[in-house]
Amino acid sequence: MASHCIPDLRSPVVMKKRSRTAYTISTVAITYNIHPQTLRLYERQGLLKPSRSEGNTRLYTNDDLARLELILNLTRDLGVNLAGVEIILNMRAKMEEMQGAVKEFMEFVGRELAAQSPRFHAKVENALVRTTPPRIIRLSR
Repeated sequence: MASHCIPDLRSPVVMKKRSRTAYTISTVAITYNIHPQTLRLYERQGLLKPSRSEGNTRLYTNDDLARLELILNLTRDLGVNLAGVEIILNMRAKMEEMQGAVKEFMEFVGRELAAQSPRFHAKVENALVRTTPPRIIRLSR
């Protein structure tokens, strides 16, 4: 599996709104050894969404380039067609969304357990039969 890295692109354009660096279609095409029409096709298919300058020129950010690298890896190295790439990208987006929801839920549970902890310990201390509280193992990334 070939690993692409964000290379030294020759003509970065600084976007005024967010002061982020962006690259023109010709620069990206040369850097990644693909035809500009291929980049346009990826945009028409909804796989890439480059921003536009005031003159309507496509501007690719580093996030766009990372997504392009993933697309090229799937198509060139793994032989996935564009329909498959779209499905994979949509599934990745849903997985990231679900991971965010799980993380939020775990934070909520942690806060609730922390809030309940004093009451729980008071119940254990006053119980007829003492038990040891369950140990909670925190998993962190």
